[in-house]
Amino acid sequence: MTAPVPADGDAAVRALEELISCIDDSAEELRRARVRAEHLLADRRAGKAWLELVTEESRPLVVESISTVLASLAGAGHTWRREEAAALQREKISINRIAVLFGVTRQRISALLKENGTTATG
Repeated sequence: MTAPVPADGDAAVRALEELISCIDDSAEELRRARVRAEHLLADRRAGKAWLELVTEESRPLVVESISTVLASLAGAGHTWRREEAAALQREKISINRIAVLFGVTRQRISALLKENGTTATG
């Protein structure tokens, strides 16, 4: 069952495009963090003290980069999941079926749909 996609897209399409962009940005940020972590490891193995490593590390710290990536992915993923659930409901898929598809509870889908301003039924 395929539904026509409006010419200007829809909220789920936009959310998916944003998720893809976020994944790309995150991969690049993680690549940079990995390079920096490798340098820290090499410096430590060369005998530098932890205090010296930590005080010399420029911002954002490796751990800050990782935290930023995780937060960005969580936000974009949540938006995508919410918009995808709403899109499925617009296609007359039941909340119970959406819950099974997403591997979550019916209550979680209802909460997502409420966030989206969509009424949750069946």
